[in-house]
Amino acid sequence: MSVKDEFIEIYQRCIKREGADRLLQHLLSPASDFFTAPASTRFHGAYEGGLAEHSINVYECLRDYLARERVQELYGIEASEETIAIVALLHDLCKMNFYKPGFRNVKDDNGVWQKVPTYEIDDKLPYGHGEKSVYMISGFMRLTREEAFAIRYHMGFSGNEPAGNVGSAFEMFPLAFALSTADMEATYFLEGKN
Repeated sequence: MSVKDEFIEIYQRCIKREGADRLLQHLLSPASDFFTAPASTRFHGAYEGGLAEHSINVYECLRDYLARERVQELYGIEASEETIAIVALLHDLCKMNFYKPGFRNVKDDNGVWQKVPTYEIDDKLPYGHGEKSVYMISGFMRLTREEAFAIRYHMGFSGNEPAGNVGSAFEMFPLAFALSTADMEATYFLEGKN
C-alpha cells in the first residue's frame, strides 16, 4: 500500500466529522501538494512524499503513546480514534504548498562545489506553524478546543513560543503534550536527518 493510500485509509476509517470529506477532497485536489510535499527543507522527510509519510508516523507514534498503561491510568490522557487521527494526520497541514524545489551548493569529497537539489520555503500564507494548521483545518471542519491546542502547540518547547505558554497549554490540554512527544519521536527516531 502506498503512503497516500495508507493516509486515505486511516483518514476515512477514523475521521467522520462534518466537513472531513471536503478537507480530504481538497488534499487530493490539484490545489494541494500534500501527498508530494516534503516534511522539511533538509532534515526529516526532505523528499517527495515526506509530509504524508511523517503524518502517518506521528499517527502511529501517538496511538502507541496513548495506549501506554501509565499514560491512561496515571496521567489520564484519553482521546478518541477520531481525535487521534485528526491531530496526528493534520498537525502539519501548514506545510502544504509551503515548499518549492530549489538547489544549494555543497562541497563534494574532493572539496569541489556541487549544486544539489533541495527544497526552499515559499510561504504564501505566513500565519505561523501550528496556528496555521488550525486555521487551515477550520476552513473545512470544526476542531474541539483540545484538538486545536494540540495542533497549535505540537512543536512544544522547540517552537518559537514563550515557554510559559507551552507549559500552560500542556497542563491544560495534555493531548498537546502527547502530540508533541509523538511528533518528536517520529522526527528524531523514525525519520532522522536525510
